[in-house]
Amino acid sequence: MSDPTKPQEFWRDRRVFVTGGTGLVGGWLVQRLVELKADVVALVRDWVPGSRFVELGLEKQVNVIRGDVRDRPELERALGEYEIDIVLHLAAQTIVGIANRNPISTFETNIAGTWTMLEAVRRSPTVKAVVIASSDKAYGSAPTLPYIETTPLMGSHPYDVSKSCADLIAQCYATTWKLPVAITRCGNFFGGGDLNWNRIVPGTIRSILRGERPLVRSDGKFIRDYIYVEDAVDSYLLLARSLRDNPKLAGEAFNFATGKPLSVLEVVEAIVGAMESKLEPVILNEASNEIREQHLDSSKAQAVLNWRPRFGFKEGLPRTIAWYRNHLAPTS
Repeated sequence: MSDPTKPQEFWRDRRVFVTGGTGLVGGWLVQRLVELKADVVALVRDWVPGSRFVELGLEKQVNVIRGDVRDRPELERALGEYEIDIVLHLAAQTIVGIANRNPISTFETNIAGTWTMLEAVRRSPTVKAVVIASSDKAYGSAPTLPYIETTPLMGSHPYDVSKSCADLIAQCYATTWKLPVAITRCGNFFGGGDLNWNRIVPGTIRSILRGERPLVRSDGKFIRDYIYVEDAVDSYLLLARSLRDNPKLAGEAFNFATGKPLSVLEVVEAIVGAMESKLEPVILNEASNEIREQHLDSSKAQAVLNWRPRFGFKEGLPRTIAWYRNHLAPTS
């Protein structure tokens, strides 16, 4: 068994397949794997010039396959020819509003993309561990909070349903075909590199940097758990290492969050204060098909994986703001 205190030792030269590398968490994840000297293969569908993956030139440091996560023959080819040992599947359509407007594209990527990835793994004997990125949204709206891992998966709206389905499909492959699959269910991610401006953290920061009042789509009272992106990366890598060393974790799901939920208005007020602004938010109250209150209990991850977040919202926020100040700074 590898020493969990020495990730460099575990990851060096290990062949890792990452989907969703141009996304927020994916960019940080690939960067960390490169630092750990893993042998990374990244599946990239859309080229995103502003992404961390491109900004840091990670495409020059890893093997890049241009393709779609729904293309099983291509996935099988990649897993086989690169002799992949660990799969980290993050590719997804992650925006609730887009899911409400275009549910089919969300279902195809999040649900069909998951079963296609797992079916390719089932046919690829070199793969010894798979981490599937689910979400706290997979639980749907539950009568009892915080969510624990045995809370039923009962998504009601398009995005939530897509995550419930993908999560259950991952459990199905672990149970039926004994695939070495484990599942992450994280709170809302935040951190530098998120280019989805309709999310509350990057959208608010960009508005303040432009001298504009930040927009709040909801009534501001929606409650969420937040997890800083570097803590999210740590959770994926820790779960992958733990599963690779202990196949008995196959089929298990783990919640990852700080356990300190915040309302949307509390998030906005924290950002406004940290940026020393006096701009008042505009409350649009237009949000629909969204869960009103969500937060997670991460006790299982703490007990089984010895996971602890290194950053609370307060600690991660200055690092996040600094990234956007630099990224959005005028070029002349």
